Amino acid sequence: MTSSISLLLGSAPLTLWLGFIALVLVLLALDLGVFHRRPHEVSNKEAAVWTAIWISLAGAFNAFVFWDLGHQAGIEFLTGYVIEKSLSVDNLFVMLLVFTSFGVPKIYQHRILFWGILGALVTRGVMIILGAELLNRFHAVIYVFGGFLVFTGVRMLFARGEKPDPRKNLALRIFTRFVPTTDRIDGKHFFVVEAGKRVATPLLVALVVVEAMDVVFAVDSIPAIFAVTTDPFIVFTSNVFAILGLRSLYFLLANVVERFVHLEIGLSIILTYVGVKMLVSGWYPIPTPISLAVILGILAITIITSIVANRRAHAKDESPGSCA
Repeated sequence: MTSSISLLLGSAPLTLWLGFIALVLVLLALDLGVFHRRPHEVSNKEAAVWTAIWISLAGAFNAFVFWDLGHQAGIEFLTGYVIEKSLSVDNLFVMLLVFTSFGVPKIYQHRILFWGILGALVTRGVMIILGAELLNRFHAVIYVFGGFLVFTGVRMLFARGEKPDPRKNLALRIFTRFVPTTDRIDGKHFFVVEAGKRVATPLLVALVVVEAMDVVFAVDSIPAIFAVTTDPFIVFTSNVFAILGLRSLYFLLANVVERFVHLEIGLSIILTYVGVKMLVSGWYPIPTPISLAVILGILAITIITSIVANRRAHAKDESPGSCA
């Protein structure tokens, strides 16, 4: 029993786990209870400031990991954070589709994302514990994870451009089967009373879909970070910081995310690379600094080629004779 608990704690003592969880709870309480107590539409400036704050907090925690747990743990946290952050950007497309599909006003989107991310923290925590336990008991599972990531990366490459329909989500169909819903939005409320019956508003419906879609994305991202480290503390903390900054990143990039035309290609290559890394780990373990350099390089190329492609498309649209 003691050995199992030690494996689940990873490189960090229980006091560090408790301290980190307390820090996250304080940050979430300040976020919703103080800075976003009143519903409002998040401006680009506010989103940029909060994005910088969350990234800075992740950087400060990364420095603490370097200092307290060592150089290797610090590199693993940074690499895991970059992987999770890059993969989470793909969530932005889905969030935008969900809010548009259910007609959620921008003023209430932060509230949905807050509770969605709170649920995601719990869900991913459970998935990380299960994944760590599986890897500990059956090391060959790492090859299953690797094969799954390669399959997912290749599938993403050939399926890019396809957009899911939030209204056809399985979790939503199950939810609406047992919970009556309405199309009426009543402020920030998740439930309203109609004809004497308590019914769910589009805000709660959107939250259910956001939570369900995050589980789908977590199935990809959790195995990906296990390719970097099997230390539950590093896996969990890097996941948490990537998720905490997702809301502000959404409001910052929601209107321009579609301009990253090569994003899905870059993410599919990252997933495939990480999967291959897991598959060859038994014969040729790739050092974490090399993986970090490869992932950052892929992201840089993706951003640069997307910018170039957008400029070329813009120039073509403005060129004489472009309009019939």
